[in-house]
Amino acid sequence: MILTIHKIWCWFLKHFELLCWTGALVALFFLPENKSETSLCVFSAMGLGKCPGCGIGHAMHYALRAEWVTSFHQHPLGIIAVIIILNRIRQLTIQIIKP
Repeated sequence: MILTIHKIWCWFLKHFELLCWTGALVALFFLPENKSETSLCVFSAMGLGKCPGCGIGHAMHYALRAEWVTSFHQHPLGIIAVIIILNRIRQLTIQIIKP
């Protein structure tokens, strides 16, 4: 039993980056669409306005749903960010398949 838990823990640690990127994209895909006031931006929370990264989460949400124009209007780099993260997921998956 302990050996099995140890194996699972080792697998989890070995593939932590893949799990994080995949989980992040799944969470962004299911992001509520009508909640534009939701923000984790420190600058916005302090009342300083928006930072250059504001809106990229929503842009990635729309890019994952293939709503390209809306994604670009939310943040011009949202589509590129999704492509980069999907490429990294592909690279990590290939590493698992081909040891």
